[in-house]
Amino acid sequence: MIRVVAAAGALGLALISATPAHAAGGNEVLFAFSDPRISEASALTPLAGGLYATTNDSGDSGRVFTVDSRGDTVGVSHWSEDPVDVEGLAPAGDNQVWVGDIGDNNGVWDSVRIAKVRVGRGERTVSPTTFELVYPDGPHNAEALLAHPDGRVYVATKDWGGGRLYAVPRRLDPDRPNTLKEIAPVLPMATDGAFFPDGKHLLIRGYYSATVYAWPSMDRVGSFRTPDQEQGEAIGVTAKGDVVVTSEGIRAEVIRMSPDLVHRALGIDPSPTAEPTPADKADQPTQRDDDGGEDGDGSNAGPIALVALAVAAYFIFRKRT
Repeated sequence: MIRVVAAAGALGLALISATPAHAAGGNEVLFAFSDPRISEASALTPLAGGLYATTNDSGDSGRVFTVDSRGDTVGVSHWSEDPVDVEGLAPAGDNQVWVGDIGDNNGVWDSVRIAKVRVGRGERTVSPTTFELVYPDGPHNAEALLAHPDGRVYVATKDWGGGRLYAVPRRLDPDRPNTLKEIAPVLPMATDGAFFPDGKHLLIRGYYSATVYAWPSMDRVGSFRTPDQEQGEAIGVTAKGDVVVTSEGIRAEVIRMSPDLVHRALGIDPSPTAEPTPADKADQPTQRDDDGGEDGDGSNAGPIALVALAVAAYFIFRKRT
């Protein structure tokens, strides 16, 4: 079975790589990670002063890297020697992030964990309080950790049939499991997420696209295609509302998404442009989102629709358990 899934996934990757990339159109490469220790970035949280926090996923020790606007590592926070499967980061106030040890590829853990970790310039070893979380309906795999501007934390699961958003209790007890509260469905195979600074919208991304939801209604507002990267998983939103993404892989690029693309997904009119001529309109592809929404590159819709599940399976089997 694994051989079949791997072969199907490889075929899917081949088909996708043969279609036009969507890295242009106003997206901007801000920098690439210069530190080879950042090899499987699965989260990206903008910090004050133009800094960013990121962490590797399963297989690394518990550490959070702080990088500057050139991509150089300027700080490392060591918070655990043996986490289970770290997958997410979320803002937690000045020079702090929530770290989500929430990965569970096989859906077997009775609980998952989060911890608030101090980050920033310099090397440090910290011993944060770790809070145990349990789902109300049994184990789930998850990679997306989000924090609303009011401070409440959320987990989005990475489920085949469709993910779910769960709220972490506002008051956490360090001495017993804390039960999550189910909020609403989200896109399947969610790999990361973030709230916008206004607190009225949030993003959930998959491998190939991101979807915008209104908060707190969780109505789907729009979506956009993310750039083609080795294994794009991470997304973050800066204090100015810029959306940034990155990928697993050594020296992966951090890319700022086109503001016009994001504004359209938010339902905001982008900068006025000249009305396309009939010939221009004829050349424009139908827009579709690889993860089930709109606003992606329509030329990819056919192949991706046929192999999306196989590709997702390929990625899951290649990730460490």
